[in-house]
Amino acid sequence: MEPVSRPAIVRGVYVNAQAAGSPVRLDSLLDLADATAVNTFVVDVKERGEVSYTSGVPLVDAVGAGRGYIADLVGLLTSLEEHGIYPIARIVAFRDPVLAEGRPQWAIQTTTGGAWLDPENNRPWVDPYHADVWAYNIDLAREALAAGFAEIQWDYVRFPDVSDSAQATMVYSAQAGRTAVEGIQGFLAASRAALAAFDAPITADVFGRVILGGSDSNIGQFWDELVMETDVILPMVYPALWSPGSLGIPDPNADPYGIVRSAMDSAVVRLANLPAARATIRPWLQAFTQGSPPYGSTEMLEQRQAVEDAGLQEWLFWNPDSSYPIAGLQ
Repeated sequence: MEPVSRPAIVRGVYVNAQAAGSPVRLDSLLDLADATAVNTFVVDVKERGEVSYTSGVPLVDAVGAGRGYIADLVGLLTSLEEHGIYPIARIVAFRDPVLAEGRPQWAIQTTTGGAWLDPENNRPWVDPYHADVWAYNIDLAREALAAGFAEIQWDYVRFPDVSDSAQATMVYSAQAGRTAVEGIQGFLAASRAALAAFDAPITADVFGRVILGGSDSNIGQFWDELVMETDVILPMVYPALWSPGSLGIPDPNADPYGIVRSAMDSAVVRLANLPAARATIRPWLQAFTQGSPPYGSTEMLEQRQAVEDAGLQEWLFWNPDSSYPIAGLQ
């Protein structure tokens, strides 16, 4: 099917695979979009290594990655089209324990032997330098675009965010002398070339701190390079994830307008200083509660205002449960 055309201004929400595959949840989200400024859904295609629907990519079955969360992908995309919703396929690239366990030779290794395990969940990551890992993700992106998604959003398009001491124990068998920045840029360039026939935007989620850093933040995400290879860059500027004192704000989570405004002001200036950049800025904003205060429509509206006051128009809201107060999106 033909994908929905990109809106003049993209404004959307994250929709997890379970919500996208539930008729009741999907109808509720479509009602929300019909009643608000929302015109875009970012839908999980691959998350935690799990592919959300029945895929025709052979490796999905080979490593046991397929899930039936979205039983009718065509039906989902048809419903989005009927409501004028721009469909973005979110694909988590390198935090993929299913692929790493199914193809352990493609996983990040350790200096003592065996796969490196993420301390958050005790499961492996794939090697971001590995050409076969790139090919697998690109195959899924190609399938998503052919099905009717209109844009590819790469998430976890980075190396693990761990301490220097942990990094010293990690071995990348496919590195071949490349830096982390070269690895990430290489993947983005390869995906752009492989998917060029679809004429679809290729975008990347990045940590909020990447806006400010003069390096790759130890994860291979360097702003000055990313904006050259992506059509849209999506800094995750959730107030709850900024450390106290960041951008001169004592308690970022308690000042959603201030922290988002400062971050977006910095992003706009930095992008303006790179006239050859191809990317536009579309931030991820916070619609979840982590700590105090609780987040609701007031905090969402403050973040939206901060984006607009920084001279930007597009935004996406993240809630892991895909539950959003209508007043924050009107």
